[in-house]
Amino acid sequence: MSNPLLQTSIEYLKGVGPQRGELLRKELGIHRYEDLINFYPNRYIDRTRYYKINELQNNPAEVQIIGKIIHIKTVEFGKSKKRLVASFVDETGEMELVWFQGHKWIRDTLKLNIPYVIFGKVSSFNGSYNMPHPEMELFTEHEKSLRSALQPVYPSTETLTNRGISNRVINKMMQQLFVETQAKFTETLPQYLIEELKLIPKNAALFNIHFPKSAELLARAQFRLKFEELFFIQLQLITKNLVRKHKIKGHPFTNIGANFNSFYQNHLPFELTNAQKKVLKEIRNDLGSNAQMNRLLQGDVGSGKTIVALMAMLIALDNGFQSCLMAPTEILANQHFQGVSELAQGLNLNIKILTGSTKTSERKIIHEELENGTLHILIGTHALLEDKVKFQNLGLAIIDEQHRFGVEQRSKLWQKNQIPPHILVMTATPIPRTLAMSLYGDLDISVIDELPPGRKPIQTVHRFDSNRLKVWKFIKDEIAKGRQIYIVYPLIQESETMDYKDLMDGYESISRDFPLPQYSISMVHGKMKPADKDLEMKRFTEGKTNIMIATTVIEVGVNVPNASVMIIESAERFGLSQLHQLRGRVGRGAEQSYCILMTSHKLSSESKTRIETMCATNDGFEIAEVDLKLRGPGDIMGKQQSGVLNLQIADLVKDKDILLLARHEALKLLKKDTSMTLPEHQTLRAVFIELTQKKNIWNYIS
Repeated sequence: MSNPLLQTSIEYLKGVGPQRGELLRKELGIHRYEDLINFYPNRYIDRTRYYKINELQNNPAEVQIIGKIIHIKTVEFGKSKKRLVASFVDETGEMELVWFQGHKWIRDTLKLNIPYVIFGKVSSFNGSYNMPHPEMELFTEHEKSLRSALQPVYPSTETLTNRGISNRVINKMMQQLFVETQAKFTETLPQYLIEELKLIPKNAALFNIHFPKSAELLARAQFRLKFEELFFIQLQLITKNLVRKHKIKGHPFTNIGANFNSFYQNHLPFELTNAQKKVLKEIRNDLGSNAQMNRLLQGDVGSGKTIVALMAMLIALDNGFQSCLMAPTEILANQHFQGVSELAQGLNLNIKILTGSTKTSERKIIHEELENGTLHILIGTHALLEDKVKFQNLGLAIIDEQHRFGVEQRSKLWQKNQIPPHILVMTATPIPRTLAMSLYGDLDISVIDELPPGRKPIQTVHRFDSNRLKVWKFIKDEIAKGRQIYIVYPLIQESETMDYKDLMDGYESISRDFPLPQYSISMVHGKMKPADKDLEMKRFTEGKTNIMIATTVIEVGVNVPNASVMIIESAERFGLSQLHQLRGRVGRGAEQSYCILMTSHKLSSESKTRIETMCATNDGFEIAEVDLKLRGPGDIMGKQQSGVLNLQIADLVKDKDILLLARHEALKLLKKDTSMTLPEHQTLRAVFIELTQKKNIWNYIS
């Protein structure tokens, strides 16, 4: 298939050896020739120009100079520190080369009065120039080496630099690799695709990414390699989806019966939005087919996902199956339980909740009813995954905010049945399209992109701390109208390094400005006992207190339709998705709601962008796109999923268009040849199989 030399262990490359090989493995994950060839530069430097010493200025760019070393000395400075200093001259002047580390090793390699090409950043000190830790090459070697106008700079680590593996050393290894493999690399894409998209061949792409002959060829090499990387990811994800639909049989729910129809005709609290109807139709089609459903349902805070979830569970019930809904926290599980129970009133269903704090006596009843089939719907937290929890016939599993659950946890739900249940994953964290296509490309995606009727968009404004009096006056007016207020703080206790108003200070000053008996205040934070927290939440929910002061514990799962104002203190300290989630706690009733972002006057440009975005739009997807640009894909998915896409060259934010093209081409190809067995797809199939066998990170997604 590909060049067999690429599987050779890296220490056998001339100039590497066991010690360097070990370092490359540890620091950069380079085990074989193949890993080195796919180790791409992260930037390039123009090496066409040679400077003279008298032309030097204090400029931040790197420069290269031809000259000779005429003198070397060791200088002591500080208590016990030394530096190595060499005098370097050309015909126009003299400068110093300085090393702070590796003196002995460097001193032994330097030759006097022989022409060198040096390269590095120049700084000036007392009117004379010096270059710390220059890259050096004998002029004769420099003439011979495989050079290009644009010199690659590879990612590196401190350990590598200290151990003498500089950028030039890696560059040398790369040259050696091209010599040993004779620069012959197997083409991985079908010929017709290369012609259709005017891509440069694989050989030319690899050569020009490491030794670009021109800026134009470099750009074409980057495009080709980015496309290829994203194309194979999409092939894998789409194939997985197709395979699952063929292989994994689901229970066909062909019956839309009494439970669903009775709810739809008599118990709907309001007319479904068009978006909800569209999503329900997609879910019904999935459930009615013979394949297992695996669908991601995205909907902004308050868009009505719970009602869709309940209706899907009613379809399962009409076909004689049980359902479960799993949420990441007790607060959220409780909220789902209340929401579903309220909606299902009058339907005569048995719905129970199981969490860490469920009493043993109640657990026993739940376990019995699950096994004898009299329990229709079970809602809960991780507690649903315990071995004791056995269903008679689980037909539908709904997972809320799935990025908070690990893969093993989700697969435990699968194993509760002989035939895996249908899966519906719900999230209120809007995922930008590009990320959704890469992370969840093997799930079918539904989106609820409109709010229920009667909801007014929340008005968001930015106020500086100096406007606090006006903000307090506004709150008093809202409370006078009978509304409730949230005030959220980022920290519990004063942290020495950050002088942000912490919760306790805030609580005291608000208590002074909003005194009893006219006003009453609740407070909730992470250090409270769960029982105290629930009590305070309950008081606020029942309208016994006007103001809820809290840390971000209220980010998910509090539903108080009467709360109309959300004040976020030190808003610059929150991420965009957090701000958006917090704002979603208001605007749940029919009244106009407000979100006020309070900040100090000192704002970084990123904080400014976040605040401006929040004031400009209520659209979660738009916000998620900005967030992706600011933070990158790893952060957005949270810890469990960070590093999910260890892309070698593509970037999901900057290369969105290439990703769309790659997905389009992958879909087109698989439509024509699902198993990739046509003659023109032979190589492609081989590469695909090889990639799938390497336990690549893509295999762990969803």
